Amino acid sequence: MKTARNTGVLCHISSLPGKYGIGNLRDAARFARKLSSGGVTHWQILPLVQTGYGDSPYQSVSCTSGNPYFIDLDGLGKMGLLKKRELKTLRDRYKGTKIDYGALYEERYQTLRLAFSRYPFDDEDFRLFVKKGEFEDYALFMTAKTVYGGSFCDWDEPLKRHTTEAIEQLRTEHHEEYLFWQFVQYIFWSQWEELHKGCLSAGLKIIGDIPLYVAYDSADVWAHPKLFKLDDDLKPKKIAGVPPDYFSAKGQLWGNPVYDWEAHEKEGYSWWHARIEAALATYDLVRIDHFRGIDRYYEITFGEEDATCGEWQEGPKEKLFAGLGGKRKNIIAEDLGTIDDGVRELLQKTGFPGMKVLLFAFDGDPTNQYLPHNQPENCVCYTGTHDNDTVAGYTRALSAEEYILFRSRVAAELKACSLEVPLTNDPRSFATAFLAMALRSKARLAVLPIQDVLALDNAGRMNVPGTCEGNWQFRLTRLPSGQLLHRLKKMIKIYRR
Repeated sequence: MKTARNTGVLCHISSLPGKYGIGNLRDAARFARKLSSGGVTHWQILPLVQTGYGDSPYQSVSCTSGNPYFIDLDGLGKMGLLKKRELKTLRDRYKGTKIDYGALYEERYQTLRLAFSRYPFDDEDFRLFVKKGEFEDYALFMTAKTVYGGSFCDWDEPLKRHTTEAIEQLRTEHHEEYLFWQFVQYIFWSQWEELHKGCLSAGLKIIGDIPLYVAYDSADVWAHPKLFKLDDDLKPKKIAGVPPDYFSAKGQLWGNPVYDWEAHEKEGYSWWHARIEAALATYDLVRIDHFRGIDRYYEITFGEEDATCGEWQEGPKEKLFAGLGGKRKNIIAEDLGTIDDGVRELLQKTGFPGMKVLLFAFDGDPTNQYLPHNQPENCVCYTGTHDNDTVAGYTRALSAEEYILFRSRVAAELKACSLEVPLTNDPRSFATAFLAMALRSKARLAVLPIQDVLALDNAGRMNVPGTCEGNWQFRLTRLPSGQLLHRLKKMIKIYRR
């Protein structure tokens, strides 16, 4: 039986064009219809979570939260919670082409509080949502953050240590605030469910993303401190990062607390299993970020200035995925970075497809695993990721000597793949060539960042690892045109995806 080969597009919801300063779930529905019309079968997004300082979707107050910025405000208008003139005022406020997170932070929560003030608290569906308790830790954490500020380690001892009495007092004394944060998640997930159903009916599957680590100042760490390497004062002893690599000469100091895997094992990995199960219920496929950290992870003593002095420690390996059964087929492993035999063995045991990124393929080594003709079927081929420059941007930034060498290597691979794609002095021609190589590859799934589909230069870059400013701000100025989607659909058909 012939293996199905599919095509995906990578574009985070934040990057979609829209009227309210950042892409939202209504904009996502429009984008999904566009993708489907272009013959795309999979849409990959970044974590949906509520972002905080730094605006990264890989740092959140709760690893299972939905981002309030993505709530469709027009949908709130239809519910009678926001007025037409209020929505018009908001639309007039946002005219820039990039996301202004500072402006969003100042405005969006005020807008959502206004909508909440008009919401009937006794709505039965909302009451059932709260009673289910899925976002209890999140709502309590955000309530405490709003009331007391700072990090949870700065709160009074009983609340800091999440005692039953302190939690009950917080919920009782600040019940309206607690209900506001429940409301935010209720609206988000109601709208998400509608979007997801629409995608599936259009034949479009959503690929979600689980960051391996969680933020220190989060509901996750506050409610489960024993699952992390913290000291007696609940501050991190060790933090996560990666050693020096392609992206950074001094490595990357992420700052997330690392897991106490022995504590997780004693609990049967129940916290992690619940997290994976929730992700698999939310999305159709799930990409686990920094998968190599499950085999061995890199930890740095808290307080170090960079990641050069860290140490490798053993992770839980395949034990983490025990009991998933057939759901394993819906997991993708982000196996980039420092990969060794342990990671390769873990991939083999789990059967998860790894990632092959074409921008890493052209170092002159004919055995390079990222070259399309070297890729196996059980992988996901990307032209680039949210951490890379765009193909056109990368090409444009090369020196004259680097460009000549790069062009010759790309041309040789095109020939090896029996592809006739002309390479000109226009960097956009390389974006077209990379799309063709990804679609032509044996990979069961080829995922194309929307920036490469549009052949954008480095102004379209999403993130520069190791930097703190200017990231996650990219937005499309308009949805892809019908002409572009027709061209993409034609390519997909040519390469039999």
